[in-house]
Amino acid sequence: MTGPARAGARLGGVQGTARRKQRTSQRRADIVTAAARIFAEQGYGNVGMRDIAEAVGIRGASLYHHFPAKEEILYAICLSVTREPVEETLPLLDAAGTPTERLTELIRAHIRHLLHRRVEYRVGQHERTSLTAEHRAEIDRYLQHYNQRVRDVLAAGMRSGEFREMNPKLAALGLLDMLNGVSNWIRGSTDDAADEVADTYVHLLLDGLRGSPGA
Repeated sequence: MTGPARAGARLGGVQGTARRKQRTSQRRADIVTAAARIFAEQGYGNVGMRDIAEAVGIRGASLYHHFPAKEEILYAICLSVTREPVEETLPLLDAAGTPTERLTELIRAHIRHLLHRRVEYRVGQHERTSLTAEHRAEIDRYLQHYNQRVRDVLAAGMRSGEFREMNPKLAALGLLDMLNGVSNWIRGSTDDAADEVADTYVHLLLDGLRGSPGA
């Protein structure tokens, strides 16, 4: 085989590997999405691996190739609503701007993520106790880290005088509880569907943090 031929073969092999990885990644995502929907509708304990395989349209053996156990699927669902926000949303708190500006962007991004992952959020809220202790501890670490970063920006806003004085720990818990509750009723498939909700919550939450004039 000539040099160009060998190079072409290597390139073809690399491209083939990339395509296989992409297909595998997409299949895993399809499984997680289908399982989240079934868990939300029927309850985690009432769903078997065969039910998930049928929903995705694959054989049971293929499902076990991607996820060795049902709990691993639940773990992937929970990661999608804990690790994703840490990696994709929290960096907004490191951007330039005042605590108010940074918190505003976080609220908007959080609601957009809720819109696209609303089913996964509901499953994570109700079924997280079914995870193994190790997986639950990891999920809790992501949740605690997210909460701590929100608490930090609230405390920064209190120090700067933008937010009225209150317990930042309780304020962070209350803020995130209000935001995550959106997953129970928000609808739509694009970010535009979240705009009105985000605008309302930005005003509602920030007006509460600022308090009334002279308070």
